[in-house]
This record gives sequence, C-alpha cells and structure tokens, in this order.
Amino acid sequence: MIENYIEDANFAETGFSYTLSLIQGKYKPVILYCLMEYQPVRFNALQRYLKKVSDKTLSQNLKELERDGLIIRRMHPQIPPKVEYSLSERGASLMKVLDALCEWGEANRE
Repeated sequence: MIENYIEDANFAETGFSYTLSLIQGKYKPVILYCLMEYQPVRFNALQRYLKKVSDKTLSQNLKELERDGLIIRRMHPQIPPKVEYSLSERGASLMKVLDALCEWGEANRE
C-alpha cells in the first residue's frame, strides 16, 4: 500500500520541497536568522556575521531571497549608497520553521 503511494508521490510538488528550495544552501538560513535578530542589516554587517562568505556569494544569496519575496532591500539615496536588508512579511512567517529547527538542534545536540 505505502509502496504505491511512494511511486505516485512527486516530491518536487510537495510543500516541503518548495520550502527547502527557498532556504537551500549554506547561507540562506543564516541570513534569514540574522535579519530576524538584527534587522535592518547592512551588507557589511551581514558579511561580518557570516564570517567567511565572499561578496559574490552573499550578494547572490541576497538577490535570491529578495526574488523569492523573503527579504526586502532598501536603498537610501545618499552618497555613498546605503543599502539595508530586512525580512518581508513572508520571510518573517518562515521564522517559525527556523525556530523549530533551532529548538530541535538544541534538544538533540550530542
């Protein structure tokens, strides 16, 4: 019975798969967590928080999170340019999931 269900199921179409596609990678969950704790956050502050991330990698992750509607990028019209990142409403709603991962990790850490 379960074998038939597994054969018919398409993992790519599940909510679980969609959620993972939004936060996959080494840095996205950490970026989101940082924004939850300290928003708004500037690019250099994120880079210090993440330590060994390159400009290109951080920039790419931020663009993807913005494209997916999880963060908001605000550019202030001044010289030098000032850009801040914060969670969108949609991104803030994902924090329950990240908090649950954190709680599980704390409870199951060896």
